[in-house]
Amino acid sequence: MDYREELIATVASLYYQLNQSQSQIAARLDLSNSTVSRLIREARDKGIVQISVRMPIPRDIKLEQIFIERFQLKDIYILRTMPDAPEPHLMDSIGQLASNYIERIVEHFDKDDMMGVAWGVGVQAAVSALPDNTAHSIDVVQLLGGVGASIAHGPDITRMVAQKLGGQYYDLHAPVIVERAENRDLFMKEPVVNENIQRAYQVKLAVSGIGSVQDEASSFLRAKLLHRDELRMLRAENIVGEICGQFFDQHGNHDYDINHRIIGIDLDHLRQIPNSIAIARGILKAHSILGVLNGRFVKVLATDDVTARAVLELANMKTPH
Repeated sequence: MDYREELIATVASLYYQLNQSQSQIAARLDLSNSTVSRLIREARDKGIVQISVRMPIPRDIKLEQIFIERFQLKDIYILRTMPDAPEPHLMDSIGQLASNYIERIVEHFDKDDMMGVAWGVGVQAAVSALPDNTAHSIDVVQLLGGVGASIAHGPDITRMVAQKLGGQYYDLHAPVIVERAENRDLFMKEPVVNENIQRAYQVKLAVSGIGSVQDEASSFLRAKLLHRDELRMLRAENIVGEICGQFFDQHGNHDYDINHRIIGIDLDHLRQIPNSIAIARGILKAHSILGVLNGRFVKVLATDDVTARAVLELANMKTPH
């Protein structure tokens, strides 16, 4: 070991182990402050100093930063997975990460601020992990129509969140999808439906899943809201997924006829909500997640590292608009 390496190690020990200031170190070793700063940086670069942070739930911070910079996200939570981790455990952990974000946001809610929720497995995982805190007194709004009992149901989730946060819940008393756009317009004119849609536009936090149009991963198919032939036709239109029931392509375009049959918040209003998180994982949802990111529909994403890398690989591919 030469004297310079010894000097770097000494500076690093004084700075990190004894918490001495750069000025104190400079005075002791007869160095300038700028030299001390450079040696501290060099200690990290050379691996002389190795910083370890123990996180309650393991995350891939470097991959998160790539996504924040690439897609202009406000924040992202990427679970670092372990080999052969069971599927339910993965979604539970991602749900816990999402619930931590929800807690942080509602902690700073003003009086009368509301929260909006959609439905799905990801939302259910986040809501289940949310601790009870009725002192918040936060009202909760259902962001889209109901789907029946075959998947994590909107009104049930809305009630669960409201009970945990000590507020009222506002169900959207309408189906999520109807046969024709004219039927949707009639529903939207109903006072009870219109009032809740207006509430949805005003929420300060939205929590949603991300849906796929692949047969194996479609909530709309599981809930018998769409048939396989209809999903096939959507894929033929280059549609890759949906969020809050609104369908879009991989580039975030969402001007599709089916969206005129959906009862719930539209994507232009979803974009305007100041805080929003989507929870989704799985290779089959990679195209859907990329479409959400390209469309800038939400500010925050919660997923896992395997899914995130698949999304990034898709984003790096050159595809025509």
